[in-house]
Amino acid sequence: MARPVVGIIGNQGAFNETYMVHAAGLMNIDAVAKVSGCTPLIIPADPEMVQVEDLLCACDGFLFTGGRPNVHPEEYGEEETEAHGTFDRARDRVTLPLIRACVDRGQPIFGVCRGFQEVNVAMGGSLYPEIRELPGRMNHRMPPDGTIEEKFALRHTVRFTPGGPFARLLGADEVRTNTLHGQGIKQPGPRIVIDGQAEDGTPEAVYVEGAPGFTLSVQWHPEYKAGEDDVSRRLFCAFGEAVRAFAEGQPVSAVRRSA
Repeated sequence: MARPVVGIIGNQGAFNETYMVHAAGLMNIDAVAKVSGCTPLIIPADPEMVQVEDLLCACDGFLFTGGRPNVHPEEYGEEETEAHGTFDRARDRVTLPLIRACVDRGQPIFGVCRGFQEVNVAMGGSLYPEIRELPGRMNHRMPPDGTIEEKFALRHTVRFTPGGPFARLLGADEVRTNTLHGQGIKQPGPRIVIDGQAEDGTPEAVYVEGAPGFTLSVQWHPEYKAGEDDVSRRLFCAFGEAVRAFAEGQPVSAVRRSA
């Protein structure tokens, strides 16, 4: 029996600084293939190349990955400033309607870092342009120097709502995570439930209230060593189970499933 397909949202970039590509990190591909147990399919996030309706038919679930460009503030009713950084408007035009369509259909989504922020914006929320500039907040950005191991090292605690879906799934009310983001949730969308926060109050784990399918999303990067880290493994395994259930015609909400 064929494995279900997970669409991995790609990012535009330049190979050897000259040849333009749509690509996805090997960490994401490995996590989907080896931990979720699904077939990874890299999606070029450009509405001139793909249509939401076609993607919904081609894939059983979607991983909304991290990426250096940020969601454009016009998507949540604010004006662009220098603090907002760089953007990828083509990705915005694919991911935001795709998230809304998946939520409506019960098609599993898993948002990571930028993908986490996309889920909030797609559901009507907004973002801070720079978390570290807020009073009382720490610097959540990637360390500028060091090895991959140092950049993705566990750096802060995330505390979950006791008895909530993340606490039940992960078997703990708090965990240690990496942190490699500059922006973060300002106003959660009307259906966005913040189920986990860093010590400084920054939202780190959310789901969509009332969604018929899997919508757990995190601000950190669980794709790093997803098969070795217990928190990451549990998240990608649960996502894979939800994708298989959807492929078999039985959408599963992570909120209900972990109850």
